[in-house]
Amino acid sequence: MQKVVAIVGPTAVGKSALGLKLSQKFSGEIISGDSMQIYRGLDIGTAKDSKAELKLVKHYLVDICDVDQRYTVKDFQTNALHLIDEIIKENKNPFIVGGTGFYLNSLVKNLELGGDSTTDPDLREKLLLIEKEQGIQGLQSELENTDPEALNSIDMDNPRRIMRAIEVYKTTGKSIVSQQNGDDLAEFCIIGLTDDREQLYNRINSRVDKMIEMGLLDEAKSVFENQDNIPQAKNGIGYKELFPYFEGKAELEDCVSEIKKNSRHFAKRQMTYFRNQMDVDWYNITDEPDYQVKIEHKVTDFLQK
Repeated sequence: MQKVVAIVGPTAVGKSALGLKLSQKFSGEIISGDSMQIYRGLDIGTAKDSKAELKLVKHYLVDICDVDQRYTVKDFQTNALHLIDEIIKENKNPFIVGGTGFYLNSLVKNLELGGDSTTDPDLREKLLLIEKEQGIQGLQSELENTDPEALNSIDMDNPRRIMRAIEVYKTTGKSIVSQQNGDDLAEFCIIGLTDDREQLYNRINSRVDKMIEMGLLDEAKSVFENQDNIPQAKNGIGYKELFPYFEGKAELEDCVSEIKKNSRHFAKRQMTYFRNQMDVDWYNITDEPDYQVKIEHKVTDFLQK
C-alpha cells in the first residue's frame, strides 16, 4: 500500500517549515493541503512559502488557480490522489502539508464527495439569497438546522463550503462528513504540531504584523476591488477583515485586530477538527524541545515498516 506522510495543525504553528525539513531528509515532495494557497497572486495573506523555499523541494497544488476559479474538495481529492501516485512512481515520498482539515480527511477516509448529482440549481439559488440577505451567519444557521454534524467538520468561514454541505445533505440524506467509500487508498502517518494556547496566539499575532509589513494591504485591496468576481478567495482570513478599511468605515488598527482575532478562532476550529475527525500523533513544539527528532524517528519507522 502507498505510504503518505501528512503534517497538520493550526495556523502559524510551523507546518511548512517542518514539511520542508522532512521532505529534504526523506527524499520527499510536498502536496499543499491548504485551500487558499491554490490561488495565484494571494501570497502574503495565505502564508505561502517564499520563492526560495518553494525551490528547495518540489511543491504541488500551489498557484494552480486564478482567483476567479472555483476549486472544490473533490478537485483536491482527485488531484492529490493522482499526485501521490506520480510521486511514488518517481521513487519519492509524498508529504501533504496544510491546515485545511476537510481536504486531508477526504484522502485519509476516502470520502465519497459526490458530483453534479448533488447540485440542485434551485437550492443553490435559495442559499445564495440567504447569503445576500443574511450574510454568512444565515448560512451557518441553515447548516446547523440541516446538518449539525458538519459544524465542526468544515470551514465555517467559507460560504461555498457551507452551501456545499447543505446541498449534499439535502440531496443525499447523508452528512458530507460521513460519506465514505470504505476502502483505504493509502496508509497515512499523520503528524500534528500544536503549542500552548498563549504561545500559539502570540505566533499568530506576530505573523499578522509581519504580513502587514510585507504588503498585505496591497494584496487585500486587489481582492476588495475584484470581490464580485472571486466568490471563494474574497472570504479568506486576512482579506475580508480589511474591506471596512478600504470602504472608509473602520480604522486600519481595528481591522488588523480583527484579522488576529479571526485567525485565533480559526486555529481553535482547526484543532477541534483534527482532534475529533482524524487519528493524529501530536507534538507540542514548546513542551517538547526535541519534537523534530521524535518526528524524524516516527517518519523513519513509518516509511521503513
